[in-house]
Amino acid sequence: MSKAKTAVLIINLGTPDSPSVKDVRRYLREFLMDRRVIDIPFWRRFFLIHGIIAPFRAPESAKGYQQLWTVEGSPLKVHGQKLEALLDRELGDDYVVRLAMRYQNSSIESVLSQFENKGFKKLIIVPLYPQYASSSTGSTLEEVMRVVREWEVVPEIKLVSQFFNHPLFIKAFAEIASSYVIPAKVGIQYQHYLFSYHGLPERQILKASCDNYCRLGDCCSVYHSKNQYCYRAQCFETTRLVAQELGIKKEQYTICFQSRLGKEPWIKPYTDEVIKDLARRGVKKVLVFSPAFVADCLETTIEIGHEYKKLFQEHGGEQWQLVESLNTHPLWVQCLKEIVLHA
Repeated sequence: MSKAKTAVLIINLGTPDSPSVKDVRRYLREFLMDRRVIDIPFWRRFFLIHGIIAPFRAPESAKGYQQLWTVEGSPLKVHGQKLEALLDRELGDDYVVRLAMRYQNSSIESVLSQFENKGFKKLIIVPLYPQYASSSTGSTLEEVMRVVREWEVVPEIKLVSQFFNHPLFIKAFAEIASSYVIPAKVGIQYQHYLFSYHGLPERQILKASCDNYCRLGDCCSVYHSKNQYCYRAQCFETTRLVAQELGIKKEQYTICFQSRLGKEPWIKPYTDEVIKDLARRGVKKVLVFSPAFVADCLETTIEIGHEYKKLFQEHGGEQWQLVESLNTHPLWVQCLKEIVLHA
């Protein structure tokens, strides 16, 4: 390892060690106790997570993980490990690539310890979140700096904070979706296309991304210099680029946000409400994208692929298809290679 010049750390959100209720509860506690994820005072967050959310949500979440789990383990981690090997091979002998998880194992701290005092000239950090959010990318980079600041020798560090509009990221999603979008390949003509992103509380967008210059109106639906770190605007831009690549017209798709927690306002529109509305309008066939995730996980396979499909069909829908995530697609590997080489 010491012969390489550059260390590369790719980081995803994380996954429980197993689909057991005990391990899922431990994962939820670590994840939701992050001050950037639930940004309320510590004592309120502690009571909420340890006293209410983790005890009651863990058994239900464990059922989802049990559906998701494979013989190899959690898909998010399995795809991540394969991606690590592919990217390491693509970059060559001058680079060493390792995968870490923001929450649970393998932790950022444990993986970074493999790089300490190994003579690397540069350390490149790539959180695997296409769109920037304080609760995902921000939290991940903060944890990296917490660990590295204790090192005696700190190499040159490059932090990648977003890649929501990278041409190869867009092309990779479009290529995976193309087999569904072209009716001749699947025998189905979808009536509508849904782009569902992970949601965030409105206050986090206003506090961290928009400089309070707007109220989540039309200005957050178009990406530009004043809102370059606005998660919602970045989601809209990713959608516009993927749709453009596939020849999908603006009136044919809807952008929405899933996975909200609690009763406070989250960024809208909500995916479950959009689904009901589409079904009520007589839309029978929907193709769904989830470009906030680069690997299939609980939020894609279970929430979108199963739960939202059931919701759509219960309200009169017929055909519901999830576009698989990037996982280890060759264009995705090339995208990461470009990101690293340009860092």
